Amino acid sequence: MKLLVTGGAGFIGSNFIHHLLATRPDVHIVNFDKLTYAGNPESLGDVADNPRYRFVRGDISDATSVAEVFAPGFDALVNFAAETHVDRSIEDASPFLRTNVGGVMCLLEAARKTKLPRFVHISTDEVYGSAPAGASFTEETLLDPRSPYAASKASADHFVAAYANTYGVAAIILRCTNNYGPFQFPEKLIPLMIANAQENKPLPIYGDGLQERDWLFVEDYCRAIALTVDKGKTGQVYNVSAGMPQPNLHIVRTILKHLGKPESLMQYVKDRPGHDRRYALDSSRIQRELGWKPLVSFEEGIRCTIEWYQKNSSWLEHARSGEYRNYYQRHYTNRVETFSR
Repeated sequence: MKLLVTGGAGFIGSNFIHHLLATRPDVHIVNFDKLTYAGNPESLGDVADNPRYRFVRGDISDATSVAEVFAPGFDALVNFAAETHVDRSIEDASPFLRTNVGGVMCLLEAARKTKLPRFVHISTDEVYGSAPAGASFTEETLLDPRSPYAASKASADHFVAAYANTYGVAAIILRCTNNYGPFQFPEKLIPLMIANAQENKPLPIYGDGLQERDWLFVEDYCRAIALTVDKGKTGQVYNVSAGMPQPNLHIVRTILKHLGKPESLMQYVKDRPGHDRRYALDSSRIQRELGWKPLVSFEEGIRCTIEWYQKNSSWLEHARSGEYRNYYQRHYTNRVETFSR
């Protein structure tokens, strides 16, 4: 299988590439990534020389570059490329509109013109808005995005569905709960709390810390994506979740306990505007139709995640300082230029 992965240098994308190269010897991957602040080629340094992997630097919002990368032909596309941090979308929504909507349009146009056999779009549970206590959203729930980030992803979902309906693009949408695990950029909750706790710095807690999120270990999500590429039904939407929403405060306390750090490091700060109170998804469809289920408990997953950050302090330091950009110049430039020709 020839697979195009867009945004593969990010958190979930890099884990997905590692997963496929380790489990699917028949898969050849081209990773097309703009390398914004959260796209880290160092996350894929150990597979850079794999003959089944190639990296191409490019922007999904650039129609010319997208057409060029599509030219060799692919069996499937998995689109991870997106601006994802809610706080950044509140500060400036324009990059989210450009990448998350305009970029997806460029990909859809290329998929339509090349008759791509499979288009898997990675969305988010945030398109549904905030879930009432005790309730879980299904794939039929009306979208109700509450932040500029969520609005951009909901818009992209509508375009993906429209291209499937109007032009017959073989598209599938995946909406997942919060992921955690190795290679996650340290502005996100879990890696930020791990990094700050290790350095005895304050751990900022929004509001009362009782916002509920359903945390899924990234390896479990990678299995769900791979199953969708292989067996997903064209035109379908699949929710993916661990099925165990937990308050953010519990997550932070669990991290502190694992690291042997005091709860006095927690620092309550002003809540962000429009902060959704609760996310919860019903993932029975993907379990029923594709046979997927989460395998990694939160206790096991958070332990593995903390241990990974402890063992990979240089990756964390480079991600926080921007040093990974120098890594790109040292290790990737020649490969990209050669492949592009």
